[in-house]
Amino acid sequence: MGDEGVGIQILRYLQEKSQPSGVDPVDGGTGGLNLLGFFLDYDRIILIDATVDGQPPGTVSIVYPEYPSDYPATLVSHDIGLKDLIDAAYLLERTPEIVMVTISIREPTEVSLDLSLEVSASIPAAAQTVLDELASAQISS
Repeated sequence: MGDEGVGIQILRYLQEKSQPSGVDPVDGGTGGLNLLGFFLDYDRIILIDATVDGQPPGTVSIVYPEYPSDYPATLVSHDIGLKDLIDAAYLLERTPEIVMVTISIREPTEVSLDLSLEVSASIPAAAQTVLDELASAQISS
């Protein structure tokens, strides 16, 4: 999994630090279309994912996509599943407000279970970005 698994590491970090009420943390992993129910049931979803976007590894970015074409070009291991999920939600005309917190990684070239130092160091900043988004929606820990 390596740096591609940074999303679940951020989710775990958040769960250790605080558990905001009114939030249902879900490890979407490679759930693909199996996650469509969340898009139908929730008004706001924060997606946390690794991306190969040319930025230095560990760069934390936030995207407020309005259309499927607004999503980062490469969502690493979720390229097909997540984009199909988002397209399906749009086709069903039930798209919640979506916030994407992305963490830049290098193009994976070797198999590893560990995060790189740069990506690992970005976890607190990415977690704070998620908490700031929750606060902006008036959801607090």
